[in-house]
Amino acid sequence: MKDMSDFETLEVGYDVPALPGMEEAEIQTPCLVLDLDALERNVKKMGDYAKAHGMRHRVHGKMHKSVDVAKLQVELGGACGVCCQKVSEAEVFARGGIKDVLVSNQVRDPAKIDRLARMPKLGARTICCVDDVANVADLSAAAEKHDTEIECLVEIDCGAGRCGVTDTPSVVEIARAIDQAPGLKFAGLQAYQGAMQHLDSYEERKAKIDVAVAQVSQAVEALKAVDLECDIVGGGGTGSYYFESNSVVYNELQCGSYAFMDADYGRILDENGQRIDQGEWKNALFILTSVMSHAKADKAIVDAGLKAQSVDSGLPVIFGRTDVEYVKCSDEHGVVADPDGVLKVNDKLKLVPGHCDPTCNVHDWYVGLRGGKVEALWPVSARGKAY
Repeated sequence: MKDMSDFETLEVGYDVPALPGMEEAEIQTPCLVLDLDALERNVKKMGDYAKAHGMRHRVHGKMHKSVDVAKLQVELGGACGVCCQKVSEAEVFARGGIKDVLVSNQVRDPAKIDRLARMPKLGARTICCVDDVANVADLSAAAEKHDTEIECLVEIDCGAGRCGVTDTPSVVEIARAIDQAPGLKFAGLQAYQGAMQHLDSYEERKAKIDVAVAQVSQAVEALKAVDLECDIVGGGGTGSYYFESNSVVYNELQCGSYAFMDADYGRILDENGQRIDQGEWKNALFILTSVMSHAKADKAIVDAGLKAQSVDSGLPVIFGRTDVEYVKCSDEHGVVADPDGVLKVNDKLKLVPGHCDPTCNVHDWYVGLRGGKVEALWPVSARGKAY
């Protein structure tokens, strides 16, 4: 939302946490704020990296769930499109003007398949993952019904232990079924190793990906033997993209968290043993929170508790400070250890969330900051689109 007419009916503190032009100090908390300089730096850096390595970059929309952020990643970072995890989420991006959308997941429910089959009419290349040959007939019937085309990737379980087939003959069987099905197009392979993304050790992550690369290479060769070529061999996350991009077999990255960063990802180490949030990527996403009580001399209570964030990957970290520490939270309260009593009521702190994806999903808006002022207000467009 950039046209000021979009904001005329929005009331700060009720509808939105801030409006463009406001000072940072005036923002209502708790809310999500974006450091636009850091965000743009991250987006451009990943885009330049992908281009230099001859890779496409399909950004992960499930991380930010924002059409505005996705458009920035396309325009500034050269992204080819987005991945989503659910059909409703994918539809938000297609309706928002993103032209290449992958549901990097299985779609099995008849109503969801029907919606997926209608997505190409929104002007978007529509792709999904398949790990069961029985799924092919249902996807084909829906595509024929709506006179559209659904592209399909065979998903390989290369270590995450979730969806995907584990043996090459199954890959070939499903790929051939897709290739022969009306309304469908075999587009390649999905091979994202999600289980290793947050391993601290660079060498441990590399060892996991080496196994995945061997598995995927075998599948690609088996498909070539039956005259099936892969337009997409996709995978790669913020913790592994440099491995996939130098593998020869992968040609599409699917990184998401790099754009915002979070405390959990920030802890992992690069090949030089440095935390990736201290060089490779900059923290761009924060939960802005305010001190609302300091009745206890050694602790401050802030307004960002469990309802403002996800703590599945650990508590948030207070950005830029070592004198105070976020130590506990309940529904509406965060407890900040303040042994020297340096904080006072109404002071604001920036928290780096433990896990950005589910944290973003509990907010309605991003407040974009530059130079201490609100420059942008972007909706979390696909918030709640979980079906």
